[in-house]
Amino acid sequence: MFRTSWPTNNDDPNISCTDVLNELAYGFEISWLRYSCHIDEANHVQCDDGSIGLRLRIHDALQVLFYLETKTALGIPCVVAFLIYKWRKRHLSMYDAIEEFLQSQINLMPIRYSYSNIRKMSKGFKDKLGEGGYGSVYRGKLESGPLVAIKMLGNPKANGQEFINEVATIGRIHHVNVVQLIGFCAEGPKRALIYEFMPNGSLEKYIFSQEGSIPLSIEKTYKISLGVAHGIEYLHQGCDMQILHFDIKPHNILLDENFIPKVSDFGLAKLYSTNDSIVSLTAARGTLGYIAPELFYKNIGGVSYKADVYSFGMLLLEMASRRKNMNAFADHSSQIYFPTWVYGQFSEGNDIEIEDATEEEKKIVKKMIIVALWCIQMKPSDRPSMNKVVEMLEGEVECLQMPSKPFLSSSPARPTGDVGDNLNSTSSSFQSGESSQSAIL
Repeated sequence: MFRTSWPTNNDDPNISCTDVLNELAYGFEISWLRYSCHIDEANHVQCDDGSIGLRLRIHDALQVLFYLETKTALGIPCVVAFLIYKWRKRHLSMYDAIEEFLQSQINLMPIRYSYSNIRKMSKGFKDKLGEGGYGSVYRGKLESGPLVAIKMLGNPKANGQEFINEVATIGRIHHVNVVQLIGFCAEGPKRALIYEFMPNGSLEKYIFSQEGSIPLSIEKTYKISLGVAHGIEYLHQGCDMQILHFDIKPHNILLDENFIPKVSDFGLAKLYSTNDSIVSLTAARGTLGYIAPELFYKNIGGVSYKADVYSFGMLLLEMASRRKNMNAFADHSSQIYFPTWVYGQFSEGNDIEIEDATEEEKKIVKKMIIVALWCIQMKPSDRPSMNKVVEMLEGEVECLQMPSKPFLSSSPARPTGDVGDNLNSTSSSFQSGESSQSAIL
């Protein structure tokens, strides 16, 4: 039961406006009754009431409301400012890490350019050659005259690790079969890599039939495969540090004006001591269809340079057959997965029919396939080193023995897509037929 102390004069119910205003200004009491009943000695019920009151002043209530509104109004900007601070701190730490790395690399061969230099040599990023997961590639020209490909990195991932990977690996080496990094730019979020220009684009558009593409001769295809093998061999054994590429595939092989192949795209590469026979990785990395099985199945062997050997073997098979290793539209279901089918053909003593090929060309193709089958053995220990691969490719096909069947199953599935450190899309693949320089993305 509730009661109030207003009006104060219970005998005079007529209250003036002034009284009302005074009560509102100075407050009024709200109270409620709490009855306590008991039975007395005469067995009569007695009830006592005790009141609990609350005095509330209007201006006090307004002060409370004002406080709450002020706290809310000030709190939202504080939260926003905190989030901006955290974002800037994360990105600044990334830029600081990149700058610290660059300062520590006193033996870097590439030139460091300012962003204004990059804009100038690309003519304001006018001529776009391609676009990929890490950014866009533009045609540029150095003041000294040579054309270059400028890879502008966007959407920074892994704290700028892809930028550091490329500069740390190809920034310190020079080989005829490895794309040359001429320079770089690192100004906060503005990061770029400047490469030698490859006018004939990626190998992908030549080994897979595409509209308007000119197929390579078997002899030229063989020479390209040998050049790629030399390039990977150099990465594994020709440097003071062992460089594992982890993304060997047709798209990442560039061709210069003379069709000399260059291994490119070192965004997933890792540097290791030459004494490290087994390396540690937190997750599989590379492009599905070319990734070595030990990156998924730890029980078949440790991860080493043999992972690149496997990827090269899958590349070599596609070069020799001029088709994807996995082709759901093959003429016969047995040919859907080419490695299994071709192993069965050779094991039975059958040769592959190649239209308009000479006997010498057929031998070259057979040699490339046998070497590839050695490279894609399931266990890393059964695969040759790249030094041995070069030796086999340069030798005679009659000297080669057939390897064991390289697969645990006769028809392994090959999904499409890329895999990175967190099994996300970190490789920068394009669909076949893109612009010539896009493969360096």
